[in-house]
Amino acid sequence: MAGTVQAQTKIKTKSSGVGKQKVVVSTMGQSGKGIALANLDKSVPPCDDFYRYASGTWLKNNPIPAAESSWGAGSVLAKSNRAISLRILNQAAANRTAKPGSNAQKVGDFYASAMDSAAIEAAGLKYLQPHLDKIEAVQDMAGMQRLLADPKSHLGNAWYSFGVIQDLKQNDVYMAFFSQSGLGLPDRDYYLKEDGRSKAIRAAYQTYLTNTFKMLGDSPATAEKNAATVQRLETRLAQASRTRVAMRDIPALYNKRTVAQLTAEYPNLNFSQQLKMDGLSAAQDLVIGQPEFAKELNTMLGSEPLADQKTYLRWHLVTSATSALPKAYVDEAFRFSQTLSGAKQQLPRTRRALAATDGALGEAFGQLYVDEAFPPAAKARAKALVENLRAAYAERIQATEWMSTPTKAAALKKLNAFVVKIGYPDKWKDYSTLTVSRESYLNNMFAANEFANQENLNKYGKPVDRTEWTMTPPTVNAYYNPLLNEIVFPAGILQPPFFDAQADDAVNYGGIGSVIGHEMTHGFDDQGRQFDASGNLRDWWTKEDGEKFMAKADVVGKQFDAFSPLDSVHVNGKLTMGENLADLGGLTIAYAAFMKTPQAKAGKSIDGFTPEQRFFLAYGQIWRRNQRPESLRQQVQTDPHSPSQYRTIGPLQNMPEFHKAFNCKEGDKMVRSATARAKIW
Repeated sequence: MAGTVQAQTKIKTKSSGVGKQKVVVSTMGQSGKGIALANLDKSVPPCDDFYRYASGTWLKNNPIPAAESSWGAGSVLAKSNRAISLRILNQAAANRTAKPGSNAQKVGDFYASAMDSAAIEAAGLKYLQPHLDKIEAVQDMAGMQRLLADPKSHLGNAWYSFGVIQDLKQNDVYMAFFSQSGLGLPDRDYYLKEDGRSKAIRAAYQTYLTNTFKMLGDSPATAEKNAATVQRLETRLAQASRTRVAMRDIPALYNKRTVAQLTAEYPNLNFSQQLKMDGLSAAQDLVIGQPEFAKELNTMLGSEPLADQKTYLRWHLVTSATSALPKAYVDEAFRFSQTLSGAKQQLPRTRRALAATDGALGEAFGQLYVDEAFPPAAKARAKALVENLRAAYAERIQATEWMSTPTKAAALKKLNAFVVKIGYPDKWKDYSTLTVSRESYLNNMFAANEFANQENLNKYGKPVDRTEWTMTPPTVNAYYNPLLNEIVFPAGILQPPFFDAQADDAVNYGGIGSVIGHEMTHGFDDQGRQFDASGNLRDWWTKEDGEKFMAKADVVGKQFDAFSPLDSVHVNGKLTMGENLADLGGLTIAYAAFMKTPQAKAGKSIDGFTPEQRFFLAYGQIWRRNQRPESLRQQVQTDPHSPSQYRTIGPLQNMPEFHKAFNCKEGDKMVRSATARAKIW
């Protein structure tokens, strides 16, 4: 089906002479600023469990709110950012005099329609029915192919993903890209594993399916039969899908086929029609992310009963629209989600409406957010931090013993070429072709989906837009994009506890500095290192250096394989490899950069802690997080990030600088033996 697709990778200002550049940002602050002393649990020795030492009291005193699956430092910051965003949205919704077609009108009307529960209940399935009728009207394979190729079909996560991304090997142009998709559960393994928890989740999913089909008007027997049909088809798709670890093999995703080859190999997918209806008739070829998946889907479309295929599409249409349907549908979806997340209550409507508006019009109200929460001075300070870390990274690369001179030169070229984006886009998104009204939240949702999809498809054949962002300004996150070789830090994360203008350098380098270093290191992790300074998928390492790097990375992988947050649940070192390498590298580089600051050189203690100790405490405190067991299990199975306690402990166990700062000795739990330590940069 037509739909925006992201490349299956973290696809999450050029400075010359960076090796010589010494940019120092000084934010010497008040005593105690930035380090929450009340969070410490001094009954736990720092060399025994630094995660508990840094945040143990906070963990005890901050239970998870009923509507959350976890709660941590990022959650608290996101809550603060939401307060600003909701104030902006409520003002926009109350403004009935905004100019028609303006961003203010669209933001206000979208949010107002999402909050109008009475109108949603009164509408029932009125606005969904035309889309259900389109599915019901399909009578044959040709009709099914037309429906799947229609960019306005609104079939949610059905069958596959198709869209436009930068060409992985020629990133100054766009390519059409097909990828596996079509599952209702979070991952293929949920369908295939035979352990008790997986079976319980599938049983809960069957109940969710059955009850939803009943609400659509099916008899109990028919609803149960249709639910089984959806699970059967999704299980076939799961069996053909690559694992999350396999999906990290970027070169294996690049399988270019001509349209003639596609027609011969996958006639039932009718890619020629897909390209034509999406306005991509000029495309001479297409990249298939997973040929084996495309082959199985081609077989399924030719062999599965048409009625079963329509049942499957019906389900995916409804689940894509659930948030804009009557309360009974939303409640049913939440009941199932509890099985996965463990949340006790549903998020309030304001939270859900905010998230939807952020997804649809994030850069429209994001402009108002940065006006209030992110002054130009904050952007300048963050930029200075980035450049200091870039200088430190250059020195570490030059000093690396295991890397040859040619590979070092290429690595420095890539580092110097990093584009840095901070706070918000220099060019805001144009929403002029998106129509929004207060009549129907569902229609607004579908209009926003069509807008995003068309915006994606329109890129084909045009110069690559290097100004766009994939996160909105209030987002508490950051990312590295290997195809643009850029590191991006939204305004939302450039707030306490990650970044505090009133705090000392140790706090900012241990907090946002480690995040900056983390994103930089993604350019040199096991995936990012496969892209060159221009952002093209190209091996710029010597064979020997590549082998040395992977041997060092494997040490990190084995370390994380051994971490077990719950009984019988182990972190997957291969799935989390990129993030673990980025955490280790990011902390290493941030510390090296911090040691250049006046505070580090002066060595003066604050609140009884040396500058080095405050640096590591700041790092430990940004990862504090309580998490429900259900959520933790899902994270370990599906998330490339390790659980928070291991993001703290894992890197520190390898760092002699940490051991020295807290006088840790051989044999302490926070000290790995010299032969078992991981060191890359």
